[in-house]
Amino acid sequence: MTNLLTIDVLVIGLGPAGSRAATAAAAAGCSVLAIDRKQEAGSPVQCAEFVPAMLAQELDDLDRVTRQRISRMVTSIETKGETHGTDIEPEFPGRIIDRQQFDATLAKIAERSGAKCRFGLQLEEILPNGIAVLSDGSSVQSKLIIGCDGPRSRVGRAVGQTNLELVETRQMTVPLLKPHDATDIFLSDTITGGYAWLFPKGNIANLGIGVTPKAKMQLKPLLEELHQNLVREGRVGSEILTHTGGAIPVGGLLNTFAWLWKTPVLLAGDAAGLTNPVTGAGITSAVISGGLAGQAAADWLRGDEDALNEYTSELRELFGSALNRALQRRKEILEQFTNNNTPSMAELRRSWIAYPEYWAA
Repeated sequence: MTNLLTIDVLVIGLGPAGSRAATAAAAAGCSVLAIDRKQEAGSPVQCAEFVPAMLAQELDDLDRVTRQRISRMVTSIETKGETHGTDIEPEFPGRIIDRQQFDATLAKIAERSGAKCRFGLQLEEILPNGIAVLSDGSSVQSKLIIGCDGPRSRVGRAVGQTNLELVETRQMTVPLLKPHDATDIFLSDTITGGYAWLFPKGNIANLGIGVTPKAKMQLKPLLEELHQNLVREGRVGSEILTHTGGAIPVGGLLNTFAWLWKTPVLLAGDAAGLTNPVTGAGITSAVISGGLAGQAAADWLRGDEDALNEYTSELRELFGSALNRALQRRKEILEQFTNNNTPSMAELRRSWIAYPEYWAA
């Protein structure tokens, strides 16, 4: 085959998971090519941009991309058109980041570690023999492939691991008229299988909503209604600065290690189903899983035959319990919508992480 590049590790996707995988593998001495179909890192942004405080333990430069600190979570519940006040979780530390700068920073770290990172280059297909065909006509033969290419991962599809359950989201950025240090969560019996949010980012705010694919037509009117309500309350401006949206996997952890003929394949981040099925949070698990995948690849290439199976075991140990609880709570609340019922206030409380009912047996 002409124009065939031979390397140790091929990373598909240069979001947080892919950049961390490329960094870990390259820092351990592997030859690494990491590609992303986007023309530049993190653009367009498809993220609400909140990360928990614990992410600072994984990344040294988080302050550089932080736009606002968060201290609290404020949750409101609406049923039958009536809002039942607000509940405040006073200890909910986190940050609102600049996601585009965040992704760009991680990609630069990967390059400084020795990985070759290329944007505007897409995976077209992975052949049965493990050779990856790219959109520029070139082909890559790697000793190992790491799929970090999002909820509709082509790498995952190649090994029969697909995120079957998704939430569709829509988000707008608007002026924030009053300083705010909390993430606002809006639960409602009209939001099927999801929730709405306001995340402050200095003098602007991200307003968004997520629902099941069957309820996708509700996204625009529900988000517009939320926006207008907050305008009337004097909290945000009427101008819409940007729009974005995308899919979030909510079906739980997939099998994260498989063989494609003689080529081992690892999945990380959204491609591995590591996004929380209730909150949609996935940045921290992407960063952690990407780093573990890159290290596992390097260890396996150095002769550690157990490294790839240990990668999957470590993911289940780190994230399995939280994902399983979220899956159960999601199943419970979806049953109310599926049976043409509307969830009660008690059922909505049990479905959300801010309430003790969520954590009860």
